[in-house]
Amino acid sequence: MRFSVWPNPGNSWEDVVTIARRAEEAGWDGVWFADHFMPNAEDVSGPILECWATLAGLAAAVPRVRLGALVSGNTYRDPAVLAKTVTTIDHISGGRVVLGLGAGWQENEHAAYGVEFFDTRTRLRRLEEACEIVKRLTTEDRVTFKGDHYRLTDAPLEPKPVQSPMPLLVGGGGEKVTMRIAARWADEWNVWGTPDVLAHKTAVLDRHCEDLGRDPASIARSAQALLFMSDDEAWLAQKRDQTAGGRAAIVGTPAELVDVVAAYRDAGVDELIVPDFNLGPLQRKLDTFDRFLAEVASAHR
Repeated sequence: MRFSVWPNPGNSWEDVVTIARRAEEAGWDGVWFADHFMPNAEDVSGPILECWATLAGLAAAVPRVRLGALVSGNTYRDPAVLAKTVTTIDHISGGRVVLGLGAGWQENEHAAYGVEFFDTRTRLRRLEEACEIVKRLTTEDRVTFKGDHYRLTDAPLEPKPVQSPMPLLVGGGGEKVTMRIAARWADEWNVWGTPDVLAHKTAVLDRHCEDLGRDPASIARSAQALLFMSDDEAWLAQKRDQTAGGRAAIVGTPAELVDVVAAYRDAGVDELIVPDFNLGPLQRKLDTFDRFLAEVASAHR
């Protein structure tokens, strides 16, 4: 399995690059970053770093790990321009970038920035067209495309990515449409979830691949969950109660988490991504990442 970290975009640039460099030195496989412009909260005054500018900086500052977006919102990223941006960052990185793309969901930033949000059906149709555009631009000499939402006329994209192909990751767990889009176009697929959720959804993805005549093994699968790790059983019991029914979380001692990660592996997950969103100050984040890698992830490499 691969293991990657996910710094909160609310971190300072200095903290993000510190986390990424520590992850690289320690032996993590990747660094992911969210693509949003403001907090998804009533109080939107908190700082948020822009995704692809941050990843370009990391591409130059951190020379080994994979780098990618979880995930770019297609509603505010023109796919042709995004393909150009990410290809340039792929060159800066020497071929380590994953283009993560999703339909877009955070409504408050659309309202604040004057970006049309569209209904769910339209967002998904736009996502599918965008995936085709990105794949074709990064692999074909010239692209002409006439869709319902996007048009390209003899469009070039040079230079091509260092990677051939540059991985396209589709994020989202919608089983009827989003995961079918992933089955058709994606090199990687990502969703939040527990091992049980991932086992179910990877089976759904496999069925879509079979319907489309694609080898399910050709799509890498990644997942993320909040990490609560401690030797304090009382603290862990409290966290289990707090996270029940909420955002996916893995809770336990390092020994217990070895078994949890095994369950993700058995569910078909190729890469487990650990956010720092709930891990506290910078040094606590670094210490937690170090311990997880040494005592949990090491058992699955």
